Amino acid sequence: MTSPTRAGLQITSRVSRGHTVKILAPCSSDTSGPDGIEVVKCGRPVPVPSAGSVARVSLSLWLNPKIKSVLQNEQFDVVHVHEPFMPMVPLAAVYHSPAPTIGTFHAFNEHTRRYWVAKPLLSRVAKRLDGRIAVSPAARDYVSRHYPGDYKIIPNGVDVTPQKKSDPPFKELDDGRINILFVGRMEKRKGLRYLLGAYSTLKWEFPDLRLIVVGPGRMDSDTARMFGERNVKDVIITGSVSEKDKARYFSSAHIFCSPATGLESFGMVLIEAMATGKPIVASDISGYSSVVTHGKQGLLVEPRNESALAEALKTLIENPAQRVGMGNEGLNSAEQYRWDRIADQIIAYYDTVINRVAGHQAIVAI
Repeated sequence: MTSPTRAGLQITSRVSRGHTVKILAPCSSDTSGPDGIEVVKCGRPVPVPSAGSVARVSLSLWLNPKIKSVLQNEQFDVVHVHEPFMPMVPLAAVYHSPAPTIGTFHAFNEHTRRYWVAKPLLSRVAKRLDGRIAVSPAARDYVSRHYPGDYKIIPNGVDVTPQKKSDPPFKELDDGRINILFVGRMEKRKGLRYLLGAYSTLKWEFPDLRLIVVGPGRMDSDTARMFGERNVKDVIITGSVSEKDKARYFSSAHIFCSPATGLESFGMVLIEAMATGKPIVASDISGYSSVVTHGKQGLLVEPRNESALAEALKTLIENPAQRVGMGNEGLNSAEQYRWDRIADQIIAYYDTVINRVAGHQAIVAI
């Protein structure tokens, strides 16, 4: 049992190995999972603010009987729950699971107030987990402050394929200008305002610069105000795009920039950039520094530091050979995040947990 979010290729990898998979998740409409995998609809997703972003969860208490029935009837060998402390599907799945149960923790926050407030309830849920995965050291450190235990670090995976690397750039963007690419939701924590500030400064010195902003949502007021104050030119804002077009924007870019201010447990978007051979300029925050090494795949700068961001971008603008070298380093590094490799790690952990639980049951039976 897993969430469909960022899990399609993970599930496909498991199915290709002969495993049978079923997804329990809130859905806004009747749907099927990747490769026609059955999805059991558990309520409708409701947007809830979480760690500077928006999580879409189901809040219906009426889901408990349905989830309990599915878990008991299906007789799963393992139940894998993403963000097991989130309402209501993950919480109910952990509580009612009769099978070995594994939780994957993705979230990161500098503050642990939510965990502290809900600790009496969540402690009971945590005790029902037979295995715990964290997607990064930052995610592990965040959850283990209040719920210590043995957390296996298995990162998220990325689709690293020759086809994705060779997606052609957009012809209108392949015109001799240097393209800086930002990919992310229009959330304040993504730091777009600092990139706009750095870009507007660099534009005076490098008039052939172009900034491409890809991602859903609406700009926060500070970012929108900067457009007017700085009179920023040559900025393309695409909004939401398909995965195919996103890959083409990566191919069109010369530098990828992610100036997030924090609350990132893992640099998924950085790995996507690395998988397409792009050098990176990003904030030096926990979730990013575990993916990118400063001076190798890219340059890491102090978050919220507009001048440092501009200086790092300038370094790569002026050094094409360095861009190529960092891009090649990124390609090599991205290989470790291939979904087939990540799926192997997850399945191996399933076996470890299942065998451990079976051993405990045998001891009890004696």
